[in-house]
Amino acid sequence: MMMRGLPGLLRNRLCRAALLGLLAAGTGGCVLLFGGAAVGTAIVGTDRRSVGIQLEDVEITHRVNTALEEHFARQSVHIDVYTYDQKVLLAGQVPTDQDRDYAERLAAVQQNVQQVHNELTIGSLAGLSSSSDDTLLAGKVRAALLEVSGLDKGVVRTNCTDGNIYLMGKVSAAEAELAKRAASHVNGVKRVVAYFEILTDAEYEEFKPKPADAPAPAPSAK
Repeated sequence: MMMRGLPGLLRNRLCRAALLGLLAAGTGGCVLLFGGAAVGTAIVGTDRRSVGIQLEDVEITHRVNTALEEHFARQSVHIDVYTYDQKVLLAGQVPTDQDRDYAERLAAVQQNVQQVHNELTIGSLAGLSSSSDDTLLAGKVRAALLEVSGLDKGVVRTNCTDGNIYLMGKVSAAEAELAKRAASHVNGVKRVVAYFEILTDAEYEEFKPKPADAPAPAPSAK
């Protein structure tokens, strides 16, 4: 779904509609592009964020991208913005340390942003891999995660910038290790960076599927 170049209000409404459509379907995926940044795919029906937080994360990504676009010339930086549970991850490349710090500050002051993870590097944009290469690699990692026994499907948000895989999600400690190991074994992955929220045992139990209620016993014959 290509959003680049649309007016802000229309783009925001389309994002909401796309996410709500996925929630209604309970499965599937969608790539939302804001300012060239892929905002990822997910099996939204199994996402451990609430519906409200998922919608808010889409809007936060839009607000951060808008602020970055207003400050930086498109040709001078490559910044991908990923948001999970109101925590923003910046990945890509900028020319100077000052640009790196300013991008972080711009993201941090946007409405409802709780934390910023700054993975921006300093250097020329010439050596960056293409967005299509990153999209393909992210897809390979997502497919690998679907095959991991012991890792619930759709709970790990997977994004890729310049061959680096970024994992986000609410997971148990065991799930975190499984996801990192599986992602690191995918051919073409340069580095795996995990920004997981590690659940306590009690929190993890709350997310586990509940068994269906057992049928009531048949009345005994008299």
